[in-house]
Amino acid sequence: MTGPWVGRPERRREDLRLVAGHGAYLDDLQFPSCAHVAFVRSPLPHARVRGVDSSAALATPGVLAVITAGDLPPGARMLPLRTIPLPPDFTVADVPMPILADGEVRFAGEAVAAVLAESRAVAEDAVDLVQLDLEALPSVGDPRAALAGGPPVHAEVGDNVVFRWHQVGGDVEGAFRAAARTIQGRFSIPRLQASPMEPRGCVAAYSSAEDLLTLWCSSQDPHRPRLQLANVLGRDLERVRVVVPDVGGAFGSKGGLAPEHAVAAVLAMRTGRSVKWVETRSENVLAAYQGRGMEVDAELGVSEAGGLLALRLRLVSDAGAYLLGHTAVVSLTATSLATGAYRIPAAEVTVVGAATNKVPTGPYRGAGRPEAAFVIERMVDSAAAELGIDPVEIRRRNLVPAGAFPYRTALGSEYDSGDYPGLLDRALELSNYPEERRAQARARAEGRLRGVGLAVAVESSGNSAWETAAATILDDGRVLLLPGSSDHGQGHATTFAQIAADAMGVDPDQIEVRSGDSQEGLVGVGTFASRSVTVGGSALLLALDELRHRCLSWAAHLLDVPEEQLRWEAGAVVPLGGGPGVSRQRLAQAARDRSDSADLPELRGEGRFVLPGLAFGSSACVATLEVDPATGWVEVERIVTVDDAGTVVNPLLAEGQVIGSSVQGLAAVLFEEVSHEADGQPLTESFLSYAVPTLPDIRTEIVTEFRPTPSPLSPLGTKGVAESGCIGVPAAVANALQDALAPLGVRHVDPPFSPEKIWRLTGGDAR
Repeated sequence: MTGPWVGRPERRREDLRLVAGHGAYLDDLQFPSCAHVAFVRSPLPHARVRGVDSSAALATPGVLAVITAGDLPPGARMLPLRTIPLPPDFTVADVPMPILADGEVRFAGEAVAAVLAESRAVAEDAVDLVQLDLEALPSVGDPRAALAGGPPVHAEVGDNVVFRWHQVGGDVEGAFRAAARTIQGRFSIPRLQASPMEPRGCVAAYSSAEDLLTLWCSSQDPHRPRLQLANVLGRDLERVRVVVPDVGGAFGSKGGLAPEHAVAAVLAMRTGRSVKWVETRSENVLAAYQGRGMEVDAELGVSEAGGLLALRLRLVSDAGAYLLGHTAVVSLTATSLATGAYRIPAAEVTVVGAATNKVPTGPYRGAGRPEAAFVIERMVDSAAAELGIDPVEIRRRNLVPAGAFPYRTALGSEYDSGDYPGLLDRALELSNYPEERRAQARARAEGRLRGVGLAVAVESSGNSAWETAAATILDDGRVLLLPGSSDHGQGHATTFAQIAADAMGVDPDQIEVRSGDSQEGLVGVGTFASRSVTVGGSALLLALDELRHRCLSWAAHLLDVPEEQLRWEAGAVVPLGGGPGVSRQRLAQAARDRSDSADLPELRGEGRFVLPGLAFGSSACVATLEVDPATGWVEVERIVTVDDAGTVVNPLLAEGQVIGSSVQGLAAVLFEEVSHEADGQPLTESFLSYAVPTLPDIRTEIVTEFRPTPSPLSPLGTKGVAESGCIGVPAAVANALQDALAPLGVRHVDPPFSPEKIWRLTGGDAR
């Protein structure tokens, strides 16, 4: 799709309202007679709950109730387990997460009781008065140890395996026998936390007159929390409404119903009062699900000429104490992309989910794609070093060529379009790669540790491959869009307006985008996995097409001419032979009055688009860095990334997504890690111990460019780009660090590349 607006770098329309302080985030919402809930959380990673003494809390003025799992309605104790389809042979244990700990706690921070009070301060103070009688049980925090005879997290899952999957494509054994060499790799990818600016929260209210439960929550969409809340409480979907106000970031961490949301809903229905919960930052660190957390063993069979013949992976996922509906899909995504951008004819992957006494894991920006890119790109660089081949050359010999699309990998992923060699060549050109190598040689001659690293990454997008949208015309003639994909920072009000402006022949200022209320639009899916424009934007096109057709029907009625003699032009309906047409305002007025038009359709278009397969964006990244051996500081000087996101609707917003995700990728590989003791006791409990970088920490020059190959799978031709930097940048930086430390004989370093870790590797601790 092309037009005057799609492809233009328009500034975000929604920014002025937000930066001027006119946003309405969850905690900005005020309700009369609102009560507040706070949670009593376990200090132990594994324990039997022998009792809860709430007498002191209940005696506190302003405390309304204290509830535990036994006080919940029957059937309202577990979150839904199977919310995302998995392959038939993907086995999953029945270990869903309880709303409140029922009999046992299995991670430090798990909610055992909820305190309802007249104010937030009273509720939080009363939490400290609730006495937990806990009997400590053996616990395990390391996923490999959990699988090697560690204490069971769930008695019914004695081996701690909570999910398992195995996939083979091609003649793996034959390819390894034919290989001249087998490259071995072992990788530990740490847990990360999303750290959104706004932690989680909700307000629940119940109308007994309407029998309607309404939940306002800071979420990535209203659809999944609504379905899950109806499931948990056993209510008809029509009796549940979810509203998502402005959201201060999510990065995957607000992708469904939180246990605390369900507890607030139960309390609202029980008391008849609105109930608010706003998470503290410490709670967010302890109790919000975390991302990454994978241990990978890899083997890569290569020919003497550097051909990549076979790949074998065993991926152990640190699943945590319970399975959420989306926990296992992250590992599935990682292994389905294990061969990356390369022609590897044979591959075998084994996925094992290990239960540990830690908060569960789930999607975090990239959700399996960064892990896949990190492993294959490190393995390709290791192969190049082993064979004495330049890292660029080994990639050129093995990348999927531009003429091979659609390309089906050995593990069954079908890449729709791309030009991986072209991306690499352009990234090398933009980075002035030959000069970077010359600068490295000069630095090494001076005894400095300088490195250059490459990565070519693939980003799947369009997960949960359908979406809905609706469109109508307001009385003033503006076009109202009701997309199923709701905004939490992506710029939908701008991007969707550009798409609609071209489809309707109007200016984007004539488009209003409204989302986040389950009562206003259709049942949809939501915003995650870089799917909004590709799937949600295509649904909008279908809705707008139907709206135009309905406008023709109404105009034919008003003008008393056959519909075939009318056309849509420049935002109005005009006769083919010329003459006065019908404006959008007149159409809206007529549709509202409906005085003599009972047989005409509602002036509203609805669309449901199904993406026939995943769309695969891609990127090539070049990173340059230097290591200070005296301090261990890794200074990433420059990142050059060239992206194929298919048709780019708004280059300015797309560039912002690439830069933002690149900084997030740098944070992941250089600074961030959620740490635990061997028994699962958290060492990371706040930003004092979790190193989210600030502006002075990231001094990297980031150069971006787009080189699109439109996807044939959607009318827009778009692909995902929002997670690009999180996927390719960590791998490129890891390869650059390996390159810098090669003179010291260092073969691999697991992230994060903290100054202390690198200082010890460079011999700083021996000085």
